[in-house]
Amino acid sequence: MADEQDFLARLRSRATHDAARGLLDDVALLTVADARLVLTSDTIVEGVHYLPDDPPQDIGWKLAAVNLSDLAAKGARPVACLLNYSLSGEGAWDAAFLDGLHAALDRYAMPLVGGDTVKMPLGSARSYSLTAIGEAPDIVPTRSGARAGDRLYVTGPVGDAGVGLDLLRDDPGASGPLVEAYRRPRPRLAEGALLAPLVDAMMDVSDGLLIDASRMAQASGVGIVIDHIPLSSAMEQTRGASVAIQMAAAQAGDDYELLFALSRGIAPPVRAIAVGEVVDGTALSLRIDGVNMPLPDRLGWSHG
Repeated sequence: MADEQDFLARLRSRATHDAARGLLDDVALLTVADARLVLTSDTIVEGVHYLPDDPPQDIGWKLAAVNLSDLAAKGARPVACLLNYSLSGEGAWDAAFLDGLHAALDRYAMPLVGGDTVKMPLGSARSYSLTAIGEAPDIVPTRSGARAGDRLYVTGPVGDAGVGLDLLRDDPGASGPLVEAYRRPRPRLAEGALLAPLVDAMMDVSDGLLIDASRMAQASGVGIVIDHIPLSSAMEQTRGASVAIQMAAAQAGDDYELLFALSRGIAPPVRAIAVGEVVDGTALSLRIDGVNMPLPDRLGWSHG
């Protein structure tokens, strides 16, 4: 198996339960008696999802936030979570991690109800997993419902976290809003709950606007044209707004904004930025400042 996509393709042949939804989404939808539950699990790994020098409290926050973002993309209300934790051997570090984790869990009302702890071999990269459980709304959006004619939106600018990561690689003591965007993402739970009954498709932007838009296009069997890449004022002040900067922002991961397709006759009930349209076809295309652009070889983050 060459990469993540090959692995997932093989895994789909085994994941035949209805709750798995063909492994085409970021969550499972499980019905137990009269309860409908949204379940998701994410792992973060040292050197892949966070820097070894990142403060442990920020790593704890981020672990909760990336799982909560998956619930947000389904309009789900957090119910509980399970933590799998690899002990560091440093009591103060572990305590700080839990402080950050619990700050996020308290803020978004997701109680911790169980999990597991393990001791990792000395010198191995740390990794942490959280499984989040949410109460499903009446309509649970998927990434596969986008229709030709829909407008495509995101709930905020993209690329800030990617620049924040670059700043920290250059200077571990860097700070400011771009570093904050990387270390402490804000899951869009309130926005997701309002959008869920209205959208045709929705997902969070975790691996980059381009790659996640292409995933929505593929799952929905449509084409998507990205015609605007929204940048924050902090990004423009730090890096500018050239075509190269816009392209990099569209490829950067860790934004955790919501990407959604909405019929043209419906106005978004939340703050959102139009970034494109859904069209007939199966391809992703990109237009910057009115000019058609070739897609980069790497659309965004992918394991493998």
